This record gives sequence, structure tokens and C-alpha cells, in this order.
Amino acid sequence: MFKNLDRQVIAWAMYDWGNSAFAVVMLTAFFPPFFKQYLSTDLDATTSTFWLGVANATASMIIVLLAPILGAIADAGSSRKKFLLSFAVLGIITTFMLVYADKGDWSFGLLLFVMATVGFMGANVFYDALIMTVAPENKLDFISGLGYAMGYLGGGLLLAFDVAMFLLPEKFGFDNSTQAIQASFVTVSIWWALFSLPLLFFVKEKQARVKLSLGQSITSGAGQLLGTFQQIRKLKVVMLFLLAYWLYIDGVDTIIRMAVDYGLSIGFDTSNLITAILITQFVGFPAAIAFGIIGERIGAKYGILIAIAVYIAVTIWAFWMDNVYEFYGLAIVVGLVQGGVQSLSRSFYARIIPASKSAEFFGFYNMLGKFAAVLGPLIMGVVGLLTRDSRLAILSVVILFIAGGALLWFVDEQQGRRMAQQLE
Repeated sequence: MFKNLDRQVIAWAMYDWGNSAFAVVMLTAFFPPFFKQYLSTDLDATTSTFWLGVANATASMIIVLLAPILGAIADAGSSRKKFLLSFAVLGIITTFMLVYADKGDWSFGLLLFVMATVGFMGANVFYDALIMTVAPENKLDFISGLGYAMGYLGGGLLLAFDVAMFLLPEKFGFDNSTQAIQASFVTVSIWWALFSLPLLFFVKEKQARVKLSLGQSITSGAGQLLGTFQQIRKLKVVMLFLLAYWLYIDGVDTIIRMAVDYGLSIGFDTSNLITAILITQFVGFPAAIAFGIIGERIGAKYGILIAIAVYIAVTIWAFWMDNVYEFYGLAIVVGLVQGGVQSLSRSFYARIIPASKSAEFFGFYNMLGKFAAVLGPLIMGVVGLLTRDSRLAILSVVILFIAGGALLWFVDEQQGRRMAQQLE
């Protein structure tokens, strides 16, 4: 399976190795407890959960508004790499600046967090689109899975180092674990920047037939955007898949972003929760590759459905969970399917869209994914705030998996391929 992986594929996958440090260290492991236990010490547990949900929702809404038009502009000017790196720089700088957020200054900390998350998610719009540049059609599932697998391994290695700093701060010259968490923000910035370099130097994007200025690219991109709205309305398979994806990835993203916050809310210790997230990373590395192989053997659609079924069971289990060792068990199970559902969704979508408009169509793909990330954490935060019950908040996620899986069942991949080819 690893034969004939050229330099572009490896360079593309190494970006996932780098930026996944933000996903696991910031979004999942360290920023939620840093926010709850340091930045927002004057807020109660459910209120801090609400504001963390609002911050995640705000960042996602910004990408919802920007992704489609930026994707269209990138396609028109063959500038996917430029947009990717611009957003990455935004994320890298604002992640580093979180070191300067003081205790109790939760509004400033959330502002930086929102900006860093916008940088992370905005770059991913163009990273996803570049898979059409580096991967042959018959290797989409495997190469997509490889990218996520590299992300799990790279993010996991940095998280392991940061967890060591957190658990043994004095060994690294820190006075306490809070200083170790702040230092982890610096490590994420450096890691992300360093492993963006292979993509910068080795991924060669095909140039547009006609060179456009920035103004022409914006005009052309806006025109393409309107055209894409019309095309997606006609591409019924793409439309149905996007609706399904919108629902089930909502559940996935909500669990990723709110798992540690949920564990803290029901009384688990921070160190145990972060260790569980570390387990997820290293389980996720081989599992993401395995799901790439599963996608080639039984089809991406059925691989996604398997993952959704596991997520339904995980969410119900989380509702009843009362022991930290159950959280470890959930971390292992989530690690088995998290990368799979993400990578197979990306490769499945890549098959049913026109390759020549990949950034534009992936703009819509990311738009719906991030719009889901608006609703999921916000719903969980509101349910928790209204009921004062974090368990009911996590249980509300189940309906998203059920609805998304039901719609996905009716998506016809072969019909989608034929319709996409007609638009080339």
C-alpha cells in the first residue's frame, strides 16, 4: 500500500502531521481545562462550557462565511497553497500569543482562541482541496487515510511531550502545571510552522491557464461561487451527501471539542482526561490507515456507516459513564473510528465532485462541516445551561449521528461520479 508514494504525497501528509498538533493539544486537550480552570475562574462550570461553545461556534461561523468564496477565488487563481499558508500563519501567531492571556481574562483568551481556530480551519479548506493535486483517483481513500494517520502520530508525539511537561512541570523548569500548559501553546506554534515547510516547497499546484490578478480572481471567484450554488442544486448526490455529512460530522466535531470539558464537568481529573486523549491519538494512527484500506475494500460509504454506528454507541455510553476508566475505554473506541470517518468522508466527497473545481467544492464541504461545528457545541452548551445537566447535553449529540447515517445510506456513489464527470 505504501509503494509509489511520491514526494508530493509525503509533503502533503506532513502538513497534517504539523497542524494536528493544534487540533489535539489546543482544541481537545489543553485549552478547555486552561480556559475552565485558569482563564474563567470567576465563572461556574456550565457557564464556562457555554462560552467555550460560543467561541467554537463563532470561529466555525467565520469559516462558514469565508470558505465558499475563498475556495472559488483559489480555484480561479490556482492559489490554494497561498491561502492555506496565509491561514496557517494566522493560526500559528495567535496560538503563540495565548501565552500572554492572564488568569481571569477569559474574554481576551477566547478572542485569541477564536482567531487561532479560524486560522486552523481556514487552512484546512485548502489542504483538503490539494488532495486532488497529489492523489490519483484510485488511491484517494488510502492517501486521505494516510494524511489523518500522520496527523494522529505527529499530533500524538507532541501531545506526549506536552503531557510530560504538564504532569512533571518542575522537571522542565516550570513552577506549576499552568505554566506548562502555556509552554505547550508555544510548542504547537513551532511544530505547526516547521511541518508546513514540506508542503510549501514540494507540493506543486497546477497553474491556471490564464494568470489572473487578485481583483480578477475575486471577480471570477464570486462568479464561480454563484455557478457552484446552481451546480450543487443540480448534483443531487452531492447535495444529499453534504446534508448527511453536515449532520454526522457535527456529532464528531462536538465530541472532539467538548470531551475534556464534559469530563471536567462530571468531576474527572484533568490529568486523567488528557492522558485519555493521548491514548486516542496513538490508537488513531493505525486505525486511520486501516480505514483507508477498508474504504478500498468495501467502499468509503460503508466504512463511514460503521464509524457512525460506533459513535452512537459511544455517545450513549458517555451519558451513563461515572468512572474515569470508562473515559479511557471511550478514548480507545473513539480513536478506532475518528480518523476513519473523517478521512473516508473526504475521499468519498472527492470522488463525486469535479476535480477542476476542487477548492470551490471543498469550500462548501468545509462550510457545512464548520456550520455543523457551530450548532453542535452551541446546542450542547445551551442544553447544559438550561438543564444544568452535562449528561443530557452530551446525549443530545446522538440524534445527529442517527440522522446523518440515515441520509448517507441513500447516497449513490456511482451516480455521483457520472454526474461529476459531465461537469469537467
